Amino acid sequence: MVRVERRDDIGQGIAQVTIDRPERRNAVDHDTLVQLRRAQHDLADARVVVLTGAPPAFCAGADLTGVEEGEFARLLGEVLRGFTEMTAVVLAAVDGPALGAGCQLAIAADLRIATAGSRFGIPAARLGLVVDHWTVERLTRELGWSVARGMLLAAETADAERLHASGGVHRLGDLEQALDWAVELAGLAPLTIAGHKLALERSAPAPASDHAVELARSRAWASADAAEGRAAFLEKRPARFTGT
Repeated sequence: MVRVERRDDIGQGIAQVTIDRPERRNAVDHDTLVQLRRAQHDLADARVVVLTGAPPAFCAGADLTGVEEGEFARLLGEVLRGFTEMTAVVLAAVDGPALGAGCQLAIAADLRIATAGSRFGIPAARLGLVVDHWTVERLTRELGWSVARGMLLAAETADAERLHASGGVHRLGDLEQALDWAVELAGLAPLTIAGHKLALERSAPAPASDHAVELARSRAWASADAAEGRAAFLEKRPARFTGT
């Protein structure tokens, strides 16, 4: 489930959105995405949205039970772009793993604060999957080319301290410090913030549709390797990829 709280107790226009599936380490499923999309619409008047996860994770990825490329991928894309289209500042407060879809949610946010032990990564290569072109483009812009290459080509993770040093994480801190920052942000001129956010997003437009990229992505999702990757993950064993 997703908990949406208006935090008028700490400041006007502040909202907290919490992915609350601790038994699944906050992995997102179809219903979670629907609730996140609804929250984006319901919080259209917010100045700051703090996006976080219930302990022990920010979001450990997609709930692979029943996840296929079609509807889930489409809805995930809507949620990711939905955060970029909000006039509010979206602040990701990361404590614990932000992997796969969790990393995608973190980079869709405008700002990121994370505890030192938090880790970011996109382990698609361990599952036989290919993320969409928007995610690749966003990852390179928000976390840097070198980090993106490590995540996408070597299935590496990066800790918050490394990303803070390179600018991908803006501050180190916990949820309480994230809410303190949200109070600061909510005190800034909202029309200025909305205008700057719009300009930033228009400066980094979605990549044009590339047939070769989409073909490679579709081929991976439909492959025997993708089925093997999901099965190995659920069975907690090493995957045996064959390139088919």
